[in-house]
Amino acid sequence: MSNCCDHPNPSDESDESCHSDGKGKFDWLLWVSLVIVAAAYLAHLIFHDRVVGMTFFGPFCHGTFELMNKMWWGLIAGILFVGLLAKIPKEFVMAVLGKGGGLKGLLRATFAGLLLDLCSHGILLVGLQLYRRGASLGQMMAFLIASPWNSMSLTIILISLIGWQWTVIFLVVSAVIALVSGLIFEFLVRKNVLPANPNTIDLQDDFRFFPEAKASLKKTRFNGAFLIGTVRSGLSESRMILRWIFFGTVVAAVLRGVMPNDETFANWFGPSLAGLGLTLIAATIIEVCSEGSSPIAADLLTRGKAPGNAMTFLMAGAATDYTEILGLKEATRSFKIAIFLPLVTVPQVLAVGWFLNRFAGG
Repeated sequence: MSNCCDHPNPSDESDESCHSDGKGKFDWLLWVSLVIVAAAYLAHLIFHDRVVGMTFFGPFCHGTFELMNKMWWGLIAGILFVGLLAKIPKEFVMAVLGKGGGLKGLLRATFAGLLLDLCSHGILLVGLQLYRRGASLGQMMAFLIASPWNSMSLTIILISLIGWQWTVIFLVVSAVIALVSGLIFEFLVRKNVLPANPNTIDLQDDFRFFPEAKASLKKTRFNGAFLIGTVRSGLSESRMILRWIFFGTVVAAVLRGVMPNDETFANWFGPSLAGLGLTLIAATIIEVCSEGSSPIAADLLTRGKAPGNAMTFLMAGAATDYTEILGLKEATRSFKIAIFLPLVTVPQVLAVGWFLNRFAGG
């Protein structure tokens, strides 16, 4: 196995972060955001009793502390996954995902998104790396849309909060939306509305996955150097996304400082069109990590009697998350692709939300 920087033909690899990605330039957004996050986190950890009562600074530090405690494992796992994916040749990635542009490949990408146990930001890192390794635009989008709140751990949490029946309904609906969105993105690529993935490759007819994988594993030494290389590669590949994650955390913490009680949103939103619209606005504003969305979504269902609002809060939050949109723009070099994420998914989510409120609420 080899990473992209070891590729015999670097011109075949369009992953900018491996070769340039601003090397030699100071990344102000990344480091300023990271310093603010670290300072707020330490202030809450060390000086909790002094800052807790402050009007803005207290909720800001607490919000940073809470968000990072929820996100850290997903970020670390995402970076490790990205580092491992960078070492896997494109042929293996495409053999697992299947050929882009077809239903089979989209189904595989959607299923992978449902199973992978990461938060929305860890999923974003992995999804963009899959794109770099050759996944089609539709496959990447299906993976991202199916993933954000559908991790195994969050599924268990949701079952405890809203019951297994509603959890299964939400899982099925999100998978359908992910699959439909993937098909729409593939159609837009075929019609030249959106650019195709320049990293896509065609598998050789005689490519045999298991024999090739077995031969590659025999050549790989899983030692300390491998682990260090994986971490370094993961950090390098993830840098362009980490800057937006830390920046998004700062913005979310500012909103926590201005509006310290997130739960008040749930008291406002009932199963009406106005409530559904306000839910979309709230999800756009306060979505930073999927774990933080689950309790509020559960409250919308149980107290607000609005299952459609709960579904909208879970899915639209990820689809309209500025971190994800800006990350897509960075990775694909196309703002058009990034903006089509909410344009394609949000109408579907709102339609399903209205249907659930109208016919399944009570």
